[in-house]
Amino acid sequence: MRVVITGGAGFIGSHLADRFLAEGYEVVVLDDLLTGNTDNIAHLAGNPKFKFIYHDVTNYIFLEGNVDAILHFASPASPVDYSNLPIQTLKVGALGTHKALGLAKAKGARFLLASTSEVYGDPLVHPQPETYWGNVNPIGPRGVYDEAKRFAEALTMAYHRYHGVDTRIVRIFNTFGPRMRIDDGRVIPNFISQALKGQPLTIYGDGSQTRSFCYVSDLVEGIFRLLHSDEADPVNLGNPREMSILEFAGLINEMTGNDAGIVFEPLPENDPRRRKPDITKAKRILGWEPQVSLEDGLQRTIEYFRKKLQE
Repeated sequence: MRVVITGGAGFIGSHLADRFLAEGYEVVVLDDLLTGNTDNIAHLAGNPKFKFIYHDVTNYIFLEGNVDAILHFASPASPVDYSNLPIQTLKVGALGTHKALGLAKAKGARFLLASTSEVYGDPLVHPQPETYWGNVNPIGPRGVYDEAKRFAEALTMAYHRYHGVDTRIVRIFNTFGPRMRIDDGRVIPNFISQALKGQPLTIYGDGSQTRSFCYVSDLVEGIFRLLHSDEADPVNLGNPREMSILEFAGLINEMTGNDAGIVFEPLPENDPRRRKPDITKAKRILGWEPQVSLEDGLQRTIEYFRKKLQE
């Protein structure tokens, strides 16, 4: 079996490459390294079942040989990245998804789209089930990412219905773990890097907004199960343990021994007030739910960041 992972040098993509190689698959990673890093896949160099191709997936994708599955994970995924790369974010969600689906159609391969909880926007329904259509500002600063993923979902379903492509859609909620970038801009890298430097943690707004954090190995397990399921409609994957950002900052400071405290900055425009997945469907269809506790996952991630900061 041979799988293609677009964005496979990124945080989640590289963990997926590890998993599929461990399961005996051949893995081809396509990445233009816009936000990915070859450090994430350096340990795979020399593996005869692994191949890295430097490629921008918004351009035509040509691959020789059979392909059994394509996992489309190419995209900037943090607010810092899609604020700095708004057009690239829209292009990879639209053109990149189109090219990846075209490859799936040509090869008769199964296609899995990495979508996001951001398709729900600033939700008016809580927790968020897959049946919720969302509350998104299409012209706000976050719209480039939200709408890119919403379009990618629509395009995936069009290929499924019109061309008969065998498709899957995963809506990924906040995920963390080793291989996140220190300058990623998301809350966990921000908090951990600040804490390890002995700096106060920066909270945007009053910290009452909530998030739920899933450890990367749990997410990868859910994605692997979804790919091998028969479910074509979107499936939420995330950890339903909900915490306020203020509580979370306190936990990070406690776990790192950081006594520098907290500072507050204005809340960015359209920042979601609450975020918690309804994973009823994943439990029912995939027999999946998170296994790694927040504390255990954070300990592993803190150790990874500590080593990176010492390099």
